Amino acid sequence: MRSITVFCGSNVGASPQYAEDAKALGREIARRGIRLVYGGSAKGLMGVIADSALAEGGEVIGIITRLLHDLGHLQPGLSACETLPDMRSRKARMSELADGFIALPGGLGTFEEVLEAMTLTQLGEHQKGVACLNTANFFAPLRSVFAHAVREGFMRAEHSQMLIVEETPGALLDALGQWQAPVVNKWIEPARH
Repeated sequence: MRSITVFCGSNVGASPQYAEDAKALGREIARRGIRLVYGGSAKGLMGVIADSALAEGGEVIGIITRLLHDLGHLQPGLSACETLPDMRSRKARMSELADGFIALPGGLGTFEEVLEAMTLTQLGEHQKGVACLNTANFFAPLRSVFAHAVREGFMRAEHSQMLIVEETPGALLDALGQWQAPVVNKWIEPARH
């Protein structure tokens, strides 16, 4: 993996452990010589991971929207930055630059980005893994939602299991580097009554 896009919160969260794990992930990405692509903001966990990777000598590319740039959210000192007109073009560019995706805890934007990346893999539009650093078991409820969707016949088990969830940055990056896309049809034939 040469380039990883990280999705994460523009807030730091309630526990100091969120920022500590973001720092650890930024350091580990940089130590492995992997380029970090992220949303370009200095706010929240976004700023924490960028600072950490930069401090370790890593390459960090920020992809920010015009609105956030104009609000003064741009992280200073990035290796490179692109300003795009809106969230859709921002996400498309972040995906284009990525060999895989990692999510740290976050809010609506983070969940939406994770689910879109997984959906594109499910549909075969790309073959890129998606992983979550499970600080304080943050992503357990998401895995429960996936299990529920499988039980109710809306998702194949193979697709629910695409999401890599690990507790440490090293294990997460190792698993993402070895990940293979499932080869199953998205559509489930309805049971005949």
